[in-house]
Amino acid sequence: MTVWDRPEPPTRPAPLDRERIVAAAIALADEGGLEAVSLRKVAARLDAGPMRLYGYISTKEELFDLMVDEVHAELLPEEQPGDWREALRVRAHLTRQATLRHEWLADLLGGRPALGPNALAVAEATLAALDGLADLDTVLRAVETVSAYITGAIRREIANLRAERATGLSDRDWQRASGPHVMRMLATGRFPAVAKFVHDGTEVDAEESFATGLDWVLDAVAAKLARPPA
Repeated sequence: MTVWDRPEPPTRPAPLDRERIVAAAIALADEGGLEAVSLRKVAARLDAGPMRLYGYISTKEELFDLMVDEVHAELLPEEQPGDWREALRVRAHLTRQATLRHEWLADLLGGRPALGPNALAVAEATLAALDGLADLDTVLRAVETVSAYITGAIRREIANLRAERATGLSDRDWQRASGPHVMRMLATGRFPAVAKFVHDGTEVDAEESFATGLDWVLDAVAAKLARPPA
């Protein structure tokens, strides 16, 4: 039985429910990452005994599932976009924005599908936007491809932000610090393609890079959807 199917225990003198537990857990994760979340710490934030939480949640993994589903509510647009491409674009940008607000989400993206009501609503909206455009397998592969891009791009961006905080160096500062080594390596002539990129490439910010890559992936999906069945 999943955590969503299991009923909550009866109300007790001090009010407690899964909604409050999840809100406290998200607050802890926003402050200190997933390593800051434990049933003991959540209970302390709610001024409750740790054992009381086990009436609502059996494991920390269940708590993570509930946290992910709560954030999925932020991925639902106020209005459903008019076409499949815009629907996937909106979902991608909402996912990125939600992860920048809740960096711990990057550690839980991907893997097995989320099964909570908000996650299922996001899946429903996504699949409905592509319904009828191609056979079911093609639609599923299209969604998987876009989702893989979203997850990979977001994880890379969050990893970069974490490295910046850990080292105290911005991207520009890190490039300056690494510059002498890179120039010495390029001067050997062993890396001409890298040298061309370093000297002539255009640097863009994370948001523009994400949007450009997303458009390229959507272009590829559009080409596949337009291809007549074999």
